[in-house]
Parts: sequence; C-alpha cells; structure tokens
Amino acid sequence: MFIENPNHEKKKDIKSNTAKSSDSETNDSSSSNGKVPTEYKLALRRANRYAKVMNMSQQGIYDQLTSQFGDGFSAEAAQYAVDNVKVNWDENALKKAKDYQDKMSMSPNDIQEQLTSQYGEEFTQEQADYAIQHLND
Repeated sequence: MFIENPNHEKKKDIKSNTAKSSDSETNDSSSSNGKVPTEYKLALRRANRYAKVMNMSQQGIYDQLTSQFGDGFSAEAAQYAVDNVKVNWDENALKKAKDYQDKMSMSPNDIQEQLTSQYGEEFTQEQADYAIQHLND
C-alpha cells in the first residue's frame, strides 16, 4: 500500500542537520549573527507547526515550505527553518508509523515504505528503522 504525498513535486534535498534536538520550542531570535530575516522567522514558525502538530519529516517540511502549492518560502528560509526546528525526528517518524498502523492497518513493511518514500513522508532510512523497531512499544 502506498499513499502519495499530494504536495509532491520535483524536490531539492535538504542539507540534513543530523543532530537530534529536544522537543522544546525554538527561539525565533536565535542566530549566529543576531539578526534573522522576517521570512526566516515565519518559515521557522510554520516548520514548528508542521513538525509538532503534523509530525512531518525534515524533508517533508522543507518541501512544504518551498512548494509553490504550499507556503512558497525561499529555499534559504526553508533551509534555515528545518535546521532550527527543535524536534526529535525519530519520534516524529514513530508517531507517523503508529498512525499508519492504527488508522490504516498497514503492515510494518508498508509503513517502512511509506515513511521513506519520496512520494510519502520522506523520513530517512534510519528514522524509519527506529519507528519500525519501536512500533509496538
């Protein structure tokens, strides 16, 4: 079973920030130079919502933020946002996996494919592996 992401279009891979973050809120005023452009702050707020409410992947959020059918932010603003969202991506993958299992009765193999597909959730293989390993915890 495969569910296509309705916002799919040709994608630019994000530069993954692999460090895991806590679930604390992101401070919009934090940056290395102290002055963050308004567009970047808005993209970060939107990214936080996608990460915490919809449990989206880093790549999924980037795609949504930059999509002409989504938020239409610049690539730079979207990159800033996904680099600065404070979320545990493994836990987001697990929450998505549990939704697919509970609401759609998908098998672990189908969930794994859905989580990693470029037409699906776009989690990394490692994040999907974590989700499948902890699916029944």
